Amino acid sequence: MRGRDEATGDFLSPSRSQQRREALDVLALAQQLAGLDAGQLARLPIPDHLHPHIAEARRITSHIARKRQLAYLAKQMRREEDETLDAIRDALDAGGEAARREAALLHRAERWRERLLAEGDAALGELLAEHPAADRQRLRTLARNAGEERAKQKPPHSYRELFRELRELLASEHAGEQRADGEPPAEAHDPQD
Repeated sequence: MRGRDEATGDFLSPSRSQQRREALDVLALAQQLAGLDAGQLARLPIPDHLHPHIAEARRITSHIARKRQLAYLAKQMRREEDETLDAIRDALDAGGEAARREAALLHRAERWRERLLAEGDAALGELLAEHPAADRQRLRTLARNAGEERAKQKPPHSYRELFRELRELLASEHAGEQRADGEPPAEAHDPQD
C-alpha cells in the first residue's frame, strides 16, 4: 500500500507502474552496456564493481542465461544512485552534454594546433597568455617539428603529440573549472589517430 501524506495529499512512494517503468529503463541500459566493446566501456563512468557483471553478460551466448545475467546486472545497477545512472546515460548519448564538451575540447585543441603551425610564436604568445602553466619550450619544439614533418611529408608524430599536449592543457583548465561543479573532465582522443 502506497499511502498518502495527510498534510499534502501526495503519495508517499512511486506507484508500482512507475517502479516497473524505472526497472525496465535500467534493464534497457544494462542491455546497451552489454552490447558495447571493452574500449567503449572504458570511456564510460561505470563503477568498478559493475565491470565484472557486464563482462559476464557479454561472455554468455545462451539466450536464457544471457537474459538472466542481464536481469542480475540491472538489479545491481538499480542499487546505484540516480546520478551515476544519469552520468552513464549522458556519456552514452551522442548528443549528450558530455559528448558536446568533448567535441568542443577537441575543436579548441585542433584550432590551437593549426594556429601554432600557421602563426608560430605569435600564436604561442597568445596561448601562453591564456594558459600560463603551459610548457613554452615543449610547445614550440613540437610546433616546429610538426611543421617540418608536414613540409617533408613525413608521418605526423609531432603533429599528433602537439595535439595531445594541447588537449591535456585545455582539459586541465577545463577540469579546474568543473571541479566546482563536481563533474569529471571529458576524456578526448586525437581525431587523427
